[in-house]
Amino acid sequence: MVGYTPEKETQLFASEQALAGAVSGAVSRALFQPFDVLKIRFQLQIEPLKRSETSKYWGITQATTSIIREEGVLALWKGHVPAQLLSVLYGTVQFVAFEVTTKLAWRVLPEDVYSDHKPLTHLLCGGMAGCASTLVIQPVDVMRTRLISQGKQKLYSSMINGMVTITRTEGVRGLYRGILPAMSQIAPQIGLQFSFYTLLRDLWKKLLHKNGEEILEIQGSAVCGSGAGLISKTLIYPLDVIKKRLQVQGFEEARSEFGSTRHYRGMRHCLFTIAKEEGIIKGFYKGLTPSLWKAALVSGSSFYVYEKICQLLEFRKKRDRICRSDDKI
Repeated sequence: MVGYTPEKETQLFASEQALAGAVSGAVSRALFQPFDVLKIRFQLQIEPLKRSETSKYWGITQATTSIIREEGVLALWKGHVPAQLLSVLYGTVQFVAFEVTTKLAWRVLPEDVYSDHKPLTHLLCGGMAGCASTLVIQPVDVMRTRLISQGKQKLYSSMINGMVTITRTEGVRGLYRGILPAMSQIAPQIGLQFSFYTLLRDLWKKLLHKNGEEILEIQGSAVCGSGAGLISKTLIYPLDVIKKRLQVQGFEEARSEFGSTRHYRGMRHCLFTIAKEEGIIKGFYKGLTPSLWKAALVSGSSFYVYEKICQLLEFRKKRDRICRSDDKI
């Protein structure tokens, strides 16, 4: 189970939890990066997502075909290096921070409060884990967004070249563009994700127990993780659109082939401009479909791989402890 559980016979070290988080992030990113590319292309498009002379993209199939035809199959993994680094860092910090904060909550709160209100506790702990992760990965996220959004005209040849160029032309502040909506988005999203995961896991156990079936712990982590990812992403999605729009400010030259561009003075201006020009639903939920596919698949696989790795590490520790006991005898 994700989160600190005092009744566990074997508790993992933070380094072991970090390893599990890093592996889960790397696996999920490698498998589902194309959904992220599609989502970002949709989010950054000013024109409506419908068939017209001005719209570059208007559907998942059309966009995928267009990207492959114009840029090659590997374009679906565009920005994969910074994205992979982002996922590894994010998975590591997110899960370790969550395990640490839930353990701290268990020590500070009365035992009945922690047990009876675990979803609420996980909501708050997940929010703090999300804030910690965002501060660490924001520069990589900005670089990933820009690499994905540039077309045939390359302003950045690599992640390192991009970071150096941004720092030189825009200052360190350029690497943290969109940090306010990012923090506003990630903290509640991760909090909700962990909270709904806990709720869905409890329902999963009760449902299987009620039917007299064996509880499928690890399989349940994939199902419940997917559900938690879908719910949390849908609730917080508009902030993700605003974040992506702000991250590509000052980058309009490389995006001219994709359609219109806009200059936003900040989070509030971006919010009102999108609402006025593109509409609340059509503007703030651009790219929602690939994003939900990605959220479900990535969240489900992340929880599954994380719990599987933790299970294997716990099994190894138990085996080593038994072997040491046998040696003493």
